[in-house]
Amino acid sequence: MGLSKKLIMQGLDIICQSEPKIATALKICGYPEPRIRPEGYATLLRTILGQQVSVASATSVWNRLEALLGPGCPPDKLISRKFDELRACGMSRQKQGYARSLAELIISGGLDLDNLPDDDEEAIAKLVQIKGIGRWSAEIYLLFALGRPDIWPAGDLAVQIGMGKIMGHDKRPSEKNLRDWAEPWSPHRGSVAIFTWHMYNTTAL
Repeated sequence: MGLSKKLIMQGLDIICQSEPKIATALKICGYPEPRIRPEGYATLLRTILGQQVSVASATSVWNRLEALLGPGCPPDKLISRKFDELRACGMSRQKQGYARSLAELIISGGLDLDNLPDDDEEAIAKLVQIKGIGRWSAEIYLLFALGRPDIWPAGDLAVQIGMGKIMGHDKRPSEKNLRDWAEPWSPHRGSVAIFTWHMYNTTAL
């Protein structure tokens, strides 16, 4: 499961010893709550369903899919259904393609979610084999579902804006800026990412 609050706090406390701007932001905004998602196929499927739609819309599609396929929308049940059946649940042609890519990789053993590589970059490379799962989605899965402590989604808009505020920059920093800044914070960059989302939603800073 994802990073616990204890691990997030420990990671931030370590980083604050060498990064006073994060320490100042932490005093103002407080520690973030964990962001935890279940491990496995269903979370990745829900990630696909949630792309470019509201949370409410994605939940509605998921509920209809579960009613059709059974709890967790098993991959073998998904690929056995026809296009029109899945469309009636609210899945576009594109999302059906992405969902079938995921289901087929799970069934074939091409993607073993229980045995992803320990190296984060290698694990990301495995996950982006799934059509519709890019680097950001892979990073979010590794951080929220697997609790990988050093994941740093530098391409995330909220992380960029939040870190710009923390570091006192008027302009939103680039992905490269964020990767350069965060290099010294390894292996606790995931804690900073979770804090940055928390801080982004806090008006105090």
